[in-house]
Amino acid sequence: MMLFFVSSVLYAHGIPGVAGTTFNFTAKADYITTPDGNSIYMWGYALNDGRMQYPGTTLIVNEGDIITITLNNRLSVPVSVVFPGQSGVTASGGVPGLLTNEAPPDNGVTTVTYRFTASKPGTYTYYSGTRTELQVEMGLVGALIVRPSMMDPMHHAYNHIDSMFDHEYLFLLTEIDPVIHELIALGRMNEVDNTTYWPVYWLINGRAAPDTMGMDNDPMLPTQPYSCMPMMHPADRVLMRMIGAGRDMHPFHTHGNHHRVIARDGRLLGSTPGSGADLSELAFTTTVVPGSTADAIFTWTGEKLGWDMYGHNPSDPLELNEYAPDHGKPFPVILPTNQDLTGGLWYSGSPFLGSLGSLPPGEGGFNPNGGFFFMWHSHNEKEITNNDIFPGGLLTMMVIEHPSVLLTNP
Repeated sequence: MMLFFVSSVLYAHGIPGVAGTTFNFTAKADYITTPDGNSIYMWGYALNDGRMQYPGTTLIVNEGDIITITLNNRLSVPVSVVFPGQSGVTASGGVPGLLTNEAPPDNGVTTVTYRFTASKPGTYTYYSGTRTELQVEMGLVGALIVRPSMMDPMHHAYNHIDSMFDHEYLFLLTEIDPVIHELIALGRMNEVDNTTYWPVYWLINGRAAPDTMGMDNDPMLPTQPYSCMPMMHPADRVLMRMIGAGRDMHPFHTHGNHHRVIARDGRLLGSTPGSGADLSELAFTTTVVPGSTADAIFTWTGEKLGWDMYGHNPSDPLELNEYAPDHGKPFPVILPTNQDLTGGLWYSGSPFLGSLGSLPPGEGGFNPNGGFFFMWHSHNEKEITNNDIFPGGLLTMMVIEHPSVLLTNP
């Protein structure tokens, strides 16, 4: 497995973040953009004294490490950080708050330092513990990933073989009510009414579709660095790290496929210690609960499609034994002619993986390698819009490429 570093950012299996044991945050204000052309005022955690980002930096740490996070505050209100699922968190400096010590408003001197031991591997969140209903909505939220100590940490989410994966992706799910953000931007915080909360944007890793499918660190989205477009080869195991980082529940749906939920809130779904994920759940849709996390394994072999997805003849050798039940089966229907066909953006012109076919003029074009595309999205239909414009929102694509194709987002 190859790791590489760009500007202190660690990339591993598709999840960008910052690895280490000591992190410095500064709470700041800035703007994000949405695909319908809107610009939304946000608060967020900046790494060191850089630009605020939404969500905050994904922290990648190792089980057993002592983690130190220092918070500075450039906002006009007190802020803090809490770490659900972590035990023994201490806070020093700042001023006492309801849940933890807070960094006072607009103060470049007084800081708060939080410490804890990352004692359990898994997927977690962090967010402001100060007026949480408002500050999380404004953007003070992020992801924390704790790598296991007893298994290969780049191929296991937990200390058990049931959590083995080939690729991992983050799905941090949030929503935005722009009215709240407009009031804050205008200095009218006292007019914010949470009883009238009405989100019209839904996001994965701080982006609404189709921006979810762009590249990481896109210069056109300077405060929204994280994309979400999972890719895999047949028979790969993909780890889905899902986080409910807003205040609504989001039913996340792996369109046309099941996934197996192996853990919730940083704990394997096991009946006894060491039993692995023997209580795992095969799900068509997973409801991601606010403040909670769920880890799932997704795999796809092409078995039982009803045809040989490689277009083999019965006498051809097997590519992988997983496809034996469909080996050599012909495509079950006759496709319409190009004159009668409207190809989708992601249709390659062929029903066979890794193959390209002819398309009508102006059709297709987004699938140069002949992959299979599945739309992964919220199963709450209003959440796949951008301010009532479809498609958008909490939506992305899973791309399954032929084994000979190099994944561009591994």
